[in-house]
Amino acid sequence: MIALLDCGSNKTPAIAAQLDEYIDVQTIGLYDFEAAQLGNFSGVVISGAPILLTDIDPTPYLTHLSWIKTYPKPLLGICFGHQILGLLNGARVSRMREDRSMQEIEVIKDDILFERLPDIFEMQEDHCEHISVPSGFELLACSDACINEAMKHKLLPQYGVQFHPEVSGNYGHVLLSNFAGLVLG
Repeated sequence: MIALLDCGSNKTPAIAAQLDEYIDVQTIGLYDFEAAQLGNFSGVVISGAPILLTDIDPTPYLTHLSWIKTYPKPLLGICFGHQILGLLNGARVSRMREDRSMQEIEVIKDDILFERLPDIFEMQEDHCEHISVPSGFELLACSDACINEAMKHKLLPQYGVQFHPEVSGNYGHVLLSNFAGLVLG
């Protein structure tokens, strides 16, 4: 079973619906989730959020999610989740041009997350911030709009994607099924 941490995105139900085709999903509000619950799940997905990290003090989020730094099971951060994953590992968050369109994503490093996807595919964007690639992570994909579209921890099965696979059609569905496969082992 996957824990889907709902950070307030209206897209969270789409994540749950797509993952539920492959693996059981329990959606839990971000602050209703405690690290003590981690043993109940085989993986975690952290949703997007209607929050600009450049406008707030992210410390409460980083403190609440500090367990991520050592979480040994598969984890996928989407948009806000991607940014939190990066900030916990030393990335910088910056403002960028608002992007709420489909973007061509270019895979620059093969990975299980991109199995059955072409080297260049389109995904829906919905953000106006981006993060640098943190130490201990490798860049997996980029776009003309955002350098860090996808990243992976070098030692742990942790991924972050800036785009929104849950509202990106078939390619997004494939990516989420690949993550579910990773969780199922």
